[in-house]
Amino acid sequence: MATRSSDLKRQIAVTVSLVVCIVGSMIGVGVFGGTPIAQAAGGALAADSTLLAPATPAFSIWSVVYAGLAAFTVWQWLPSQRSNPRQRSLGWIVAASMILNAAWILSVQAGLLALSVLVILALLVTLVLAFLRYSQSRTSSGVEAVVVDGTLGLYFGWTSVAVCANIAAALKASGFGGFGLRPEVWSVAVLVVVAVVGIALAIKGHGRLALAAAIAWGLVWITVGRSADAPESFPTAIAAAIAAALVLGAAITVRTRTVLAGR
Repeated sequence: MATRSSDLKRQIAVTVSLVVCIVGSMIGVGVFGGTPIAQAAGGALAADSTLLAPATPAFSIWSVVYAGLAAFTVWQWLPSQRSNPRQRSLGWIVAASMILNAAWILSVQAGLLALSVLVILALLVTLVLAFLRYSQSRTSSGVEAVVVDGTLGLYFGWTSVAVCANIAAALKASGFGGFGLRPEVWSVAVLVVVAVVGIALAIKGHGRLALAAAIAWGLVWITVGRSADAPESFPTAIAAAIAAALVLGAAITVRTRTVLAGR
């Protein structure tokens, strides 16, 4: 049984983790004189580094995610939320995700791409766990739907796409030759998997629109990147566009059916 003391510890942990996350993000954009992520590790994560790298504007979604995490942190301090079962279920997981977020930035800054893959995979696992937990219960208000479910949905969706780009960058930097297959074969195959996973998440999450929108956002900017910037790849651009449409379409369809069914 959670106690008032453990609730306070959780609230403090979330708040401290947010500060660490924000400082890490500022380091990632070079505010403190560090190398911006796009230029770190020899440019391995730049928008033109691999076929699965989204175009630069895609990364603006981080501003929305960070704003949402700040709102989540404030929200969990409200008296009504201190002992809320959803907060007790999610608080420590969200705190861990923010620490991992900062750790990922620092690993990239240090040029440790292999480590960055492990960190972002750990981040993805925490967000999957959060998704499974908040999907089991309904929100008590529209504000909670945006601040909690919306924020975590965007966070999870974007990280799902970022994982693919991160792994592709690490493999390229390591000299991976693709077992003799053309790069487009790998990129299209990965995008097919993303589409399948996105549709599955739409079904499992009863049409969570924020999650689907974030995945689609990343995929659309992969389409833009591979259409307008090097390395250009028509097959990758088309596959990303189709995947985005399928994921978003699935979420909208499931959400509409859920609303009509009164669930």
